[in-house]
Amino acid sequence: MTNRILLATGNPAKQETLRWLLEGLPLTAVSPQELGLDSVPDESGATHLEIAQQKAEEWSRASSMLVIASDGGLVIPALGDNWESRFTHRFAGPAADDNERLRRLLEIMHPYQGADREASWIEAVAIADQGTVLESWVLEGSTGVIATESPGKLSEPGFWVFSVWHFPQFGKTYHQLSDAEKDSLDDHWTRLKELVQGFFKNRVTG
Repeated sequence: MTNRILLATGNPAKQETLRWLLEGLPLTAVSPQELGLDSVPDESGATHLEIAQQKAEEWSRASSMLVIASDGGLVIPALGDNWESRFTHRFAGPAADDNERLRRLLEIMHPYQGADREASWIEAVAIADQGTVLESWVLEGSTGVIATESPGKLSEPGFWVFSVWHFPQFGKTYHQLSDAEKDSLDDHWTRLKELVQGFFKNRVTG
């Protein structure tokens, strides 16, 4: 097994999350910037899983190395056909920054109250090598609610939604939750880390 793996995203915050998934494994994570890669893979898949697989396949062909990719989005049942989780990053338009996305989401959610503000997160992760997907997963996270007010500033650049994805039982937004609190929610990223770690450990010993 190669000891290098490409983090298939140009988003520094997402790169750190992917590094966290690989934590402790005998792999050296590298970014597209370090390899001089600047192409943006197509995201035309019908599901988050398809998009993550496309990203992994295309980045692995472009880099000729092992790749880990992900794709996720916010699920808001009350909005029905007026919201598509695949377009969470792009719903406010291609030129919008994270602050504009945050403002537009709160504007869209303004008429909704109580349980109609419930939202969850779906995330897919795929691993590919030489243009072939080796494994992939998709998981949906716990249910929180969209806060009614802007936090004033983003909790973490690159993950703007988590600034207003609120968990009333803890009185915290997602990024304010402790590891123990996330575990109690059966957190999707925690479960994905277990799957990724298990895949590579089995690949080494299998």
